[in-house]
Amino acid sequence: MLKKLASDALGLSDIGVVVPKEDFDKTESDDFVKHESGEVVYFLIKTKSDEYCFTNQALIHVDGDSAISKKRLLKRYDYEHSTISEVMLETAGTIDLDIEIKFTIDNIPMSIDIHKKFDTEIKDLYKALHTISMEMLHNKKNFEIAQNSLSYAAQSIGKIESKEVTPAQSFEQITQFATNWVIKNKEQYIKKDFGDIFELYINQ
Repeated sequence: MLKKLASDALGLSDIGVVVPKEDFDKTESDDFVKHESGEVVYFLIKTKSDEYCFTNQALIHVDGDSAISKKRLLKRYDYEHSTISEVMLETAGTIDLDIEIKFTIDNIPMSIDIHKKFDTEIKDLYKALHTISMEMLHNKKNFEIAQNSLSYAAQSIGKIESKEVTPAQSFEQITQFATNWVIKNKEQYIKKDFGDIFELYINQ
């Protein structure tokens, strides 16, 4: 504990800070944001070795092996393909200098320590991530229900006998319809852009 306190006091620990909006473009992760296609940074946490950049489309993690190494590994988790879950916030104790936000994305656990002076900002991030995780879960369940309903309907139609349509033709028509339906309705259930939620909780 004494070593930890000394490390924090000297500024040697890896406790993160929330980067202000006007300094987003001074960070390494901003270089990997797809500004050209409408991607927007809403929240950015910087530690001595890592950066966690939350955009409307993805989490961009600039992963450093250590604070003294210049090597960085870029990891991008697009919300379209990566599910956020298990969002938790650990508040600071009486003598703690940091708070901790935890979540899982793409089945990878994330744990970020941030200086407790950013308590208000991190609570806003927590609310945004929790809301996104709930919407992702809701959309996933609804998509599964829709797919099951489509499957049952296709099976029922396939059992209807017709002299004008062969089994092969019937199968082809059902398969084509199902494929077109999934393509048409996929965006309704698999969301790519969560800018509306970040706007609601972050930009107040």
